[in-house]
Order: sequence, then C-alpha cells, then structure tokens
Amino acid sequence: MLSGVQPTGDLHLGNYFGAIKQWVGMQEDYDCFFCIVDLHAITVPHNPKDLRKSTLATAAAYIASGIDPDKSAMFVQSAVPQHAQLAWLLTTQTPMSWLNQMTQYKEKAVRQGEAVCAGLFSYPVLMAADILLYQADKVPVGEDQKEHLYLARDIAERMNKQYKKTSYKKRTLFRVPDALVGKEGARVMSLNDGTNKMSKSAPNPDSRINLTDDAATIKRKLKRAKTDLVVGIELNNPERPEAKNLLGLYALARGITPQEAEADCSEDNWGTFKIKVTDALVEYLTPIQSEYNRLLKHQDFLDQKLQIGKEKAMETAMQTLGKVEYAMGFYVPKPK
Repeated sequence: MLSGVQPTGDLHLGNYFGAIKQWVGMQEDYDCFFCIVDLHAITVPHNPKDLRKSTLATAAAYIASGIDPDKSAMFVQSAVPQHAQLAWLLTTQTPMSWLNQMTQYKEKAVRQGEAVCAGLFSYPVLMAADILLYQADKVPVGEDQKEHLYLARDIAERMNKQYKKTSYKKRTLFRVPDALVGKEGARVMSLNDGTNKMSKSAPNPDSRINLTDDAATIKRKLKRAKTDLVVGIELNNPERPEAKNLLGLYALARGITPQEAEADCSEDNWGTFKIKVTDALVEYLTPIQSEYNRLLKHQDFLDQKLQIGKEKAMETAMQTLGKVEYAMGFYVPKPK
C-alpha cells in the first residue's frame, strides 16, 4: 500500500482525518510505503526554503500521528530518483488525450493563468509512477483523487499489454492497483463552504484547521465558520452542508458515529455547538501537537528514519524500474 501528502503549508484536518489517520490502522494489514511527495509540490509556484522546512515538518507530523517508521517505509519522494525516472518513461507512453481529461489540471490551470507549467499537466503521470513503482495493490484515495488512480490503472494496463513480449521472461510489468477509500472522514470540507473540501491552497486560512493550530486559533476559526439561520444541528439535510461537516468533525474527534454526534447536538444552537466542536478538537489534537513539537527538536532522529525509509523504498523501486527499462529496450542488466 502506498500513499503520500505534499509538503506544502501546514497539514490540516482534511489531510489528517481523510488520509493519515486511516494509514495508521493500515500498517497492521499492509506492507506500507508513506511518501512525502515534494516533486509534486513544485508543479505550482513555491518557496524553496519553505519546501525544505515543510518536508521535515511533514515527517514529524506523520510520526506524531501514529505512523511507525520502523514498521512502514517513510521517505521523501525526491530522495528516491526512480520516481522521476519512471515518470519520464510513463510520460512517453501516455496519450495527451488522457491527460486533457484530468479535472484537477483544468481547475488549477485556470487559477494559475499564464504561469501554468508543463509539470502540472503531467502531474498525474508522476502520481502513476509513484504508485506503480512499488507494485501497490491498494492506494488510499479521496473522491477528488480517484480519476488519478484510474489513470494509473490505464497506464499500467497499457504498459503491460505493450511490453509484455519484450519483458524479461514475458512477465507483467505492473500490478493494477485498486482504490482504498475510507468509510469515515474521507472528505473533510471547508469551514467557509461546506460544499468544497478543506484545502491548503484555499486563499482564506480560516477555511481550514491545521494540525498545529493552538486552542485559541481553533476557537477563532470555528467561531467564524459559516452557519445558517436554522436552530438545531442536523446531519442529512442537503441544504445544510456546514452542519453536516462540523458534525462529522465532532464525531471524528470524539470517536463516535455521525449519528451519535447528531443525537448529542441536535438541539444545540450554533454557538453552543461550536464550543463543543472546539473542545473536542483541542482535546484530540493536544497529544499529537505535543509529540510533533518534540520531534521537530530532534532533526537527527527524523533524518535517520527518513534515510531508513529511503533505503527500503529504493530496494523495491530499483527492481521495478529495472524491469521496465529492460522491457522498453534500454541496455541494462537483466532483471532478477
């Protein structure tokens, strides 16, 4: 199983509940590779100093959230050169018509205007390389990333068909991965608009709650969160997406079902309800933040764990890349 998060800005509750928290339990059932995808982060304008700092901070957040670097491979994407190498090989085999259909490229290209780069267009191919490099059976994805996983599947099937005859002992090059979508928390929405997901790139920082936000910041952001004029909090009214979103956050922080959260809060006014959500999130995040801050003071420890993860990742990545290079006709040693 492989997944990863971009080291751009602070991780927020969408990243945590939608991805990282679910990864923690998966460590018991899968051979896990958790990547810090810094190559993806440079497909949009970025600050080099901030990227370097955020990469280390993301590693600390992974461990503080429950990722065990002695059990799973935790590594930085750019430290494993096979990601970029395989991405180029796959790019030469991916029809542009497939990439033209990618919704996220269209949306981000509109926002960037003339600054949009070719890397953003080929971003999904790099994501496919990330997945296929480790022969992943399962890839945890949110609803907005499913189209990228489907593209990875299409690329894998295309490569398997195209190069099976020239592969070593006519073996299939790639496993075709399946999506692994969490039942709860897979899509945490913005505090400003319950119909849009919580995002690092949203211009208003008050639209998201970061893992590192202190109690006062969380209280302020929730106080400003969008509400409606209806008294009482309900879960399944399509005209009240903000109520559903905050009920979901309350349920996740308390470790209860959304239905139980609704029963607990159904008669609350917005002011009372927001205090409950604030208290629940502060209590939940405090131990994670404490461990995160401790780890940031021990860079040598983080460097050591990332190096161990890199070595484990490269061991698998080199095998896959070697098979692909041989099948495509490059002058390389025969795969094992």
